[in-house]
Amino acid sequence: MYQYEKPEKKLLGAQIEDELMKYILQEPLGVGEKLPNEFELAEKFGVGRSTIREAVKSLVSRGILEVRRGAGTFVVSTCSTENDPLGLSRLDDKYRLALELFELRLMIEPETAYLAARYAEDEERQTLTALCRETEELYLGGKNHMKKDIEFHTYIAKCSRNRVIETLIPVINTAEQTFASLTHRSLMQETLKAHRAIVQAIEKKDPVGAKCAMVMHLTYNRQALCKLMEAEEETRN
Repeated sequence: MYQYEKPEKKLLGAQIEDELMKYILQEPLGVGEKLPNEFELAEKFGVGRSTIREAVKSLVSRGILEVRRGAGTFVVSTCSTENDPLGLSRLDDKYRLALELFELRLMIEPETAYLAARYAEDEERQTLTALCRETEELYLGGKNHMKKDIEFHTYIAKCSRNRVIETLIPVINTAEQTFASLTHRSLMQETLKAHRAIVQAIEKKDPVGAKCAMVMHLTYNRQALCKLMEAEEETRN
């Protein structure tokens, strides 16, 4: 739960923007959830409404928030600059972006899982199993699971012992966030089953099994995305 401590000096718009981003991530507010109104945010951060509007406008330009006339301000992405250093979440065509990110993930993540199964130590395998379980509990409980899901994939990369792969994790995080914002939990059971298969292969020190499980996971999700894109195209026509 986010807790705001007002500093001695009055915060500038840029600082409030950072605090508002922290609030979204720590509360947490998931994709599709509505922010409190201007009055509530101004009171929470101890600043004027104009400063709040400035911060919101900046987060809109970063692709984090969306202002819907007559409805309020909503979260459309939870990728901070740290998790999205290339600014990919700002691209308008989310379906095309998600598809291109899947192409990248299919190049990287199966081999990452392969290496993790080879090099992960016993304690790391236990941690990965725990992360898988925690992600599942949040997912099944209807809670925002994305932060834990990202932690799960990040830990697989860490277990690969490849430092270059670890630097690519923010891009993979953007891919997960983008895909989640388009599917809205519709692939829950498939995701949970795939995560278990990946973890089981890593636990058994089965590199090929881990690689295949990751390929199946990503391929299934990509196929689901293509179906969504087709449906979207039909709607437009």
